[in-house]
Amino acid sequence: MNTYQRIDQWIDQHFDEQVKFLQELVRVPTDTPPGNNTPHAIRTAELLHHMGMHAEQFEIPQTLVESHGLTSITNLIVRRRYGEGRVVALNAHGDVVPPGEGWTHDPYGAEIEDGTLYGRASAVSKCDFSTYTFAVRALEAVAKPSKGSVELHFTYDEEFGGELGPGWLLANGHTRPDLMMAAGFSYQVVTAHNGCLQMEVTVHGRMAHAAIPDSGVDALQAAVVLLNALYAQNTLYKSIHSQVEGITHPYLNVGLIQGGTNTNVIPGKVMFKLDRRMIPEENPADVEAQIREVLANAVRDHNAKRDPQDAVHIDIKRILMANAMKPLAGNQALVDALQKHGGEVFGEPIPALGTPLYTDVRLYVERGIPGVIYGAGPRTVLESHAKRADERIVLEDLRRATKVVARSLSDLLA
Repeated sequence: MNTYQRIDQWIDQHFDEQVKFLQELVRVPTDTPPGNNTPHAIRTAELLHHMGMHAEQFEIPQTLVESHGLTSITNLIVRRRYGEGRVVALNAHGDVVPPGEGWTHDPYGAEIEDGTLYGRASAVSKCDFSTYTFAVRALEAVAKPSKGSVELHFTYDEEFGGELGPGWLLANGHTRPDLMMAAGFSYQVVTAHNGCLQMEVTVHGRMAHAAIPDSGVDALQAAVVLLNALYAQNTLYKSIHSQVEGITHPYLNVGLIQGGTNTNVIPGKVMFKLDRRMIPEENPADVEAQIREVLANAVRDHNAKRDPQDAVHIDIKRILMANAMKPLAGNQALVDALQKHGGEVFGEPIPALGTPLYTDVRLYVERGIPGVIYGAGPRTVLESHAKRADERIVLEDLRRATKVVARSLSDLLA
């Protein structure tokens, strides 16, 4: 029996323990917002301690956390040093969007049915807390590496951009790996991803009684004009094509709208938040400037039909600028290892391609650290129900992805 087979055997023998570990992680809520994530980090550190792994805890200053609209963040690093050589980091995030409606399973019950575990973050990406932890345990138990190091980075700011997660750890000198892998799905190695620009737009009109609407300036009507102008851009974006396989074209979405005070009141203020996905070939500064121009032109045209005293005005605030992830030449060793072992374990080719998502990996890549996205999950986000009701992970995908990661680490540290 060779090393890879013995790694597989160790993972099979400890898989029930791995599933229980994942269930414990899912059962501690990390809804973001409100983003009270420190309790989950503390529980994760406790569980790791029982496995003989020490997790360094990095609590983000409270004033900084609150300035980002969150409640608490404590990031974790587990360092496993075997000798001189490359440092490989494995990053997964524990923060998640709130469950929302429509669940047929308890979103924090971690229930198992027909070989599938249900729960918020079961697929994105608490599952990879377990994938990476048990891959490292298998590596140490079987391959017993004598060179290099592995670091587990368990962080809690992906939903709000990652700057207080991996970004904070990197900026403050707490880690500087040579290679990194971040939570993903099992049937492809992701080497590039979209960027994301998020903006908050507030439309200011003048509140008035609904019985005398002409005495006010309807901010909602103006917002409709702006929204139509923004959505019209999606038609233009379809003519812009990325050269990265797996990524198509840019697109824009408005995900949140708030405004008004009551049914019988002309709304004096309306706020909406937009999300603009940027393909790797786009310049983020140019994208933001173009969005601002679209909004300014729409406001100008809307006000041109009204008396100056009835003009609306807008405030625009950038919420997030996440750059696209572009492949670095040094990632080939990771890609090769994952494709080789993924193909053997899953019994099918594992392509290397891009994804329209954006992730924390970009924060490593921006600092010159080659990275890829690979972990436990199905072929598509849709299949995982991520950010929807009944999010789930097929346990056999979890088992096999753990084997792929452990085998790949064995190669990288040989």
